[in-house]
Amino acid sequence: MFVTRLISGIILVAIALVTIISGGWVLYFTVLALSLIGAFELYRACGVRQKDQGVSRLELAGYLGVILYYIALRIGNKEYLVLSIVAALVLIMFVYVFSFPRYEAKRVMACFFALVYVAVMLSYIYKTRILPGGYYHVWLIFLCSWGCDTCAYCVGRLFGKHKMAPVLSPKKSTEGAVGGVAGAVILGVIYALFTGGPVLVYAIICGIGALISMVGDLAASAIKRNVQIKDYGKLIPGHGGVLDRFDSVIFTAPIIYFLSLVLI
Repeated sequence: MFVTRLISGIILVAIALVTIISGGWVLYFTVLALSLIGAFELYRACGVRQKDQGVSRLELAGYLGVILYYIALRIGNKEYLVLSIVAALVLIMFVYVFSFPRYEAKRVMACFFALVYVAVMLSYIYKTRILPGGYYHVWLIFLCSWGCDTCAYCVGRLFGKHKMAPVLSPKKSTEGAVGGVAGAVILGVIYALFTGGPVLVYAIICGIGALISMVGDLAASAIKRNVQIKDYGKLIPGHGGVLDRFDSVIFTAPIIYFLSLVLI
């Protein structure tokens, strides 16, 4: 399992390097694909997609909503972004109303939730990349999330004694959380020295981002526990699905985007 997880992790890092360095259409379509796959995983987990059934009209409306949002994102008009989310909601409710009582309200709400939780949140990877200086800032998203996760795991295994969320995630410790944040800050400092960026600002951003990334990790775990599944998918060997690997990135990406606007 460790070898499989390691190989998958190396491949993921390689793909991230290629897509983020390339930017533009390459990154745009990569994030769009991740959003659609993530939406599919959440639909399956929350019952929007019924087991052993094909794509329903409700699920199709959700995918169209994701695509509409990304079209608006590429256009770059903030009003269009808001309009696309409203249009997606109207489309989902249209299916709900004119198919009534085929779909339960909780499935309809999960369908719209996926648009915001997965598609909108992940889109901030692309939005950060196209900022002035975004070529450097965007990497902070992954330093915060994946760096914090790795450091928290190592510190937790070595020194963890006090459970941080014993009911939700028994293996996570307070010591690991502190180590994760500290590790992310150190990575931010090293990255700043390597790229010539502002050391203190990068350290602050990585520290805040690391704290938020843990919320994202626990939020994804909470959903899995509620629907009684171990992983969202099996797309990434040793890691699970897109949502299993990008759970912390989902929360960190918007935070890094706004911190980059304010602090850098």
